[in-house]
Amino acid sequence: MLKFTFEQIKEKFDRCVIGNYTRNPIAFVHGEGSYIWDSSGNRYIDLMPGWGTTTVGHCHPHVVSAIQKQAGRLIHIDNSFYNVPQGILAEHLSNRSFGGKSFFCNSGAEAIETSLKMARLWGEEHGRFEIIAMGGSFHGRTFGAISATGQEKYHRGYLPLLPGIRHVPFGDLSALEDAAGADTCAVLMELVQGEGGVNVADPEYVKSVRSLCDEKGILLILDEVQTGMGRTGEWFGYQNYGIEPDIMALAKALGGGFPIGAVAAKPEVAGFLAPGTHAATFGGNPLACSASVAVFEVIEKENLIERGREVSKAAFERLRRMAGQYDVIREVRGKGLMIGIELESDGREVFEYCLRNRLRINCTQGRVLRILPALNVSLELLHEGLDLLESGIKKVGL
Repeated sequence: MLKFTFEQIKEKFDRCVIGNYTRNPIAFVHGEGSYIWDSSGNRYIDLMPGWGTTTVGHCHPHVVSAIQKQAGRLIHIDNSFYNVPQGILAEHLSNRSFGGKSFFCNSGAEAIETSLKMARLWGEEHGRFEIIAMGGSFHGRTFGAISATGQEKYHRGYLPLLPGIRHVPFGDLSALEDAAGADTCAVLMELVQGEGGVNVADPEYVKSVRSLCDEKGILLILDEVQTGMGRTGEWFGYQNYGIEPDIMALAKALGGGFPIGAVAAKPEVAGFLAPGTHAATFGGNPLACSASVAVFEVIEKENLIERGREVSKAAFERLRRMAGQYDVIREVRGKGLMIGIELESDGREVFEYCLRNRLRINCTQGRVLRILPALNVSLELLHEGLDLLESGIKKVGL
């Protein structure tokens, strides 16, 4: 690839790319493991790789090899036919979750849209249509997904939203019990609200939601776009809670950085997505599925579920010590390697300090610093990154 300066790259964006993203003044050109390099050759520690997609590190050799080999065989074939990688991937998902069937798409938002449509199709037969979602949630940017998202800032400019969706406070079982009625076909929730501020669902609440759904004949849809693929210390977040969903939406880490989404559903629900009800031209293409199969293989071969738990323990121990030292840290929370550090004041300055000092993290909801490291990040590199984060907290004088 031709080498460009940052200024040359930015000029092309300013002239030709729609400005719907707030971009930091850096162009990244190369990644390896938990490091990324910019166009000037500067190396950064990446503790927020691809917004949590690059769960086995940037450019893992096995994933790269799988993509290269499949690209030389068959990049795309439509779903009018069978393809081998899609079948293998569906088997991986079924074997490691609740034995369901899968539909493949290209993103988390598409997975949510598919889940909503599946629930409505199921609900039509049962005389139900309403979907209950949670306040503070985030489910994506398409119309169905933003309608289900429980944050008004994402609704501005798009009203009226999809009808038949209502919201209740996250964690409030009484509110959910009051809202769930004869028209309710599904409850949609995240087990850890990522963009919402890394808010972790209480185990007893989750079990009660599952029981309520069973009692009232309602489907439980779990948005595991961020919590899936080992992020929370298990293959899927629900496995921490001793329950099973009826429908599960996946994306992000599923492809190790390659775009892919999926919906896994119990067979008795999956059957409602019959021929003609839904489709995705690129969904389940051989290239994306090969990348995802390789991610499963890396996680298993390198024992990254257990490895992620070890890294999580080290991270939480370090961050909670920091919370005891700095009054500005209100709370450290999360599950597995989905970690939020809530500050007493705006976290933007800390985020910017870290970026200037070549550490990539994230700031959400104004004051929650968020890290989602790769499962295979070394403890040495993790602590090097947390050293920079601690310096940022001290430096800005919060």
